[in-house]
Amino acid sequence: MATTPATPPSTTEAPDHVRERRRLHTKLKLATQIGEGIDGYVIGGIGMAMAALTTDLHLSTLMEGLVGASPLIGIFIGGPLFGRLADRFGRRPVFLADMVIFLVGSVLQFFVTDGLQLFVIRLVMGVAIGGEYAIGAPLLSEYAPKQGRGRLLASLEISWYVGYALATVVGALFENVDGGWRWSLASSAVLAVVCVSLRGGIPESARWLLSKGRREEAEALIERYGIEIDVSAELEERAATQQAGFRALFSREHLRSTVFASVFWAALVLPYFAIGTYWTQVFEALNMGDNAVAALLVYSFTAVAGVTAGCLVVDRIGRRRLLIPPFWITAGCLALVAVWPSSTPVIVCGFLFFIFLNAASSALTAVYPLEVFPTSLRATGVGFATAMSRVGAAIGTFLLPMGLDHYGPRFVLLVGAGVLAVGGLVSQFLAPETTDLDLADAARTAREKTVV
Repeated sequence: MATTPATPPSTTEAPDHVRERRRLHTKLKLATQIGEGIDGYVIGGIGMAMAALTTDLHLSTLMEGLVGASPLIGIFIGGPLFGRLADRFGRRPVFLADMVIFLVGSVLQFFVTDGLQLFVIRLVMGVAIGGEYAIGAPLLSEYAPKQGRGRLLASLEISWYVGYALATVVGALFENVDGGWRWSLASSAVLAVVCVSLRGGIPESARWLLSKGRREEAEALIERYGIEIDVSAELEERAATQQAGFRALFSREHLRSTVFASVFWAALVLPYFAIGTYWTQVFEALNMGDNAVAALLVYSFTAVAGVTAGCLVVDRIGRRRLLIPPFWITAGCLALVAVWPSSTPVIVCGFLFFIFLNAASSALTAVYPLEVFPTSLRATGVGFATAMSRVGAAIGTFLLPMGLDHYGPRFVLLVGAGVLAVGGLVSQFLAPETTDLDLADAARTAREKTVV
């Protein structure tokens, strides 16, 4: 199918136009990366504050669990909800409203008087986190050039880790302050204010305008900012998409993309979140000693190194090579530790390889879901895949401690290896190669002939 070449930035543009485009790209990149960092900040901040707020608010064990889980519950709701809203009403209003919710929720945390209030506020903030996954990266992808798009999107995962680590540092600074947990949780408002100010001047997505048939508005933005878009391909995608909304995700046309995005994401995060959450218990169950703090630091820094490496190579080696081989290798690593638990070198090397490669592939969670859906379904599809990934994380986190108690670490590790193998098998058949393709061409490639 012939398409018109992507619209390149003019080589004779006036300096003012070049500066305007660079200014927009910088604002959008910062607004998205800070938003992703706030997601990590909100989730990571509760860890350092939980002990103090449990005492001050007299939380029961049940309410303590609900407060801790509230963002995950909210993400499950917010991903599909905000994704559908963004596809229906536009990227720009949802992009801004999402961060306003963060800002209000951050401030309200300071004034809570009981656990139920904190649960509800953090639940709503979790909805906004889900919305951020569904709208932030899709909007950034729709302005990004096709070359280097993977590295740009994958950098969002690094922002998440930085936000998580920053929340831990801030929590430690307020640990010995009377009521310091209130300041710690509310401190995310500072980042939210910066993010809201950045998002206020960002225009609508030209790709979304094309998906709604508003070609003149879209072409005005393309001309103004030199956006690299294959207009013909986008219009063909609009004509080829027969349905909109959640039902379209399960149509024959898009089911392959929906299954792939949901399964590969869930398969990556299920063993990672489960083992990461209960890393000290796993570490001790394998008779590796009781230095849990050192073990957790090794786990965290290895993950940061892995996701950074994934970000650096995603455009060089291609999407499939960064996803499929690591699935099989990490499955083998966990299986090897399970069948040879008496060897300290095997345990250490097996876990380090698992953590590093799993995190490297996780860079694709900010890339692949955005590339396999057309513009009219992109935010909805990403939102649904986000929700499914959190189902996987929740299942793994919930079942792992029971598995350790009843069946031991060997069984848990073999289950984790099996989950990774399923992810590798599904990706082997369904993962398209979308490196350096225009988004419209990438979405079309994703629904064409299965690759092996």
